[in-house]
Amino acid sequence: MDLNIKGRWALVCAASKGLGKGCAQALVAEGVNVVITARGSEALEATAQELRTLNPDVTVKTVAGDITTSEGRAAALSAAPYFDILINNAGGPPPGDFRDWSRGDWVAAVDANMLTPIELIKATVDGMTERGFGRIVNITSGAVKAPIDVLGLSNGARSGLTGFIAGLARQKRIAQGNVTINNLLPGLFETDRLRQSTKAAADAQGKSYDTALEAKRQQVPAGRFGTAEEFGAFCAFLCSAHAGYLTGQNVLLDGGSYPGTF
Repeated sequence: MDLNIKGRWALVCAASKGLGKGCAQALVAEGVNVVITARGSEALEATAQELRTLNPDVTVKTVAGDITTSEGRAAALSAAPYFDILINNAGGPPPGDFRDWSRGDWVAAVDANMLTPIELIKATVDGMTERGFGRIVNITSGAVKAPIDVLGLSNGARSGLTGFIAGLARQKRIAQGNVTINNLLPGLFETDRLRQSTKAAADAQGKSYDTALEAKRQQVPAGRFGTAEEFGAFCAFLCSAHAGYLTGQNVLLDGGSYPGTF
């Protein structure tokens, strides 16, 4: 299927690895020009070279920096004349017990996982509306649907973003301007975050890493972890010309892990 987005410009945040990289790869394969961001310049440049090899016909720009800062956002937003597609993505805050978290911990979580996406949307959505095309995808977490007790910082911040998007996506000026805003909720995917959280849990429980990882895998009805490539493919479809009637939704990709009916 041709997604009909060739030649568009996309900003993909935290794209040097993991799910962000998967999204960038899928968009580049469809002929989308991308600006990719990440904190680490070395990994970012390596990913950019991979993307250019994947599709030599597209333009790939890199902006190394912290997207959660005003300076980082300004640099990313100035790297292209405009953006038709925005993929919001930022690493989740650390796990723990809410009794141990300070006000500063909460502010940092909300800033990274709620306010930063909102600021990037604010900077791009009106231009999208004026041009008559826009696709915004926020990578959040399956924990928005089924909260994880030790991820309270993430549960709170990402749920705040979810509530905000529910109202914004339905504003008539935006929805009738062919601009969609959706949230993509990953479950357990093969990423560094999965490996890091598994190691932390294994250490805390006195188990081996392999034992802890297998226990997580067994929790997934599909019997495996997701891949960044399939996540990216789904993200690309949400950004396509064919997905203009889908907006304000929370799309869960978790191999069937969520136990609810709705």
